[in-house]
Amino acid sequence: MTTPTGSTRATRLEEALRQHFNPTRLEIQDDSARHAGHAGAGAGGETHYTITVVSPLFTGVSRVERSRMVNGVLAGEFALGLHALSMILRSPIE
Repeated sequence: MTTPTGSTRATRLEEALRQHFNPTRLEIQDDSARHAGHAGAGAGGETHYTITVVSPLFTGVSRVERSRMVNGVLAGEFALGLHALSMILRSPIE
């Protein structure tokens, strides 16, 4: 899915995650093809992702709160059709 500016969802995810979490490691994998035909899978893909974010901001923060932080940052993407997000969220010492 592209927006009028031509950016892909993966690009927007990367920009938002880099801006808010200053990660030392960031991986974004589009899993949409594996979910074709499942609930929430759009014809154009870009609906199911796995992300790995390693950030100092996660130090001392519970797994639940880390997820809340990421979901808050990406709320706009969920509103635009992001259906599923698998998250691996770690601090640099983990």
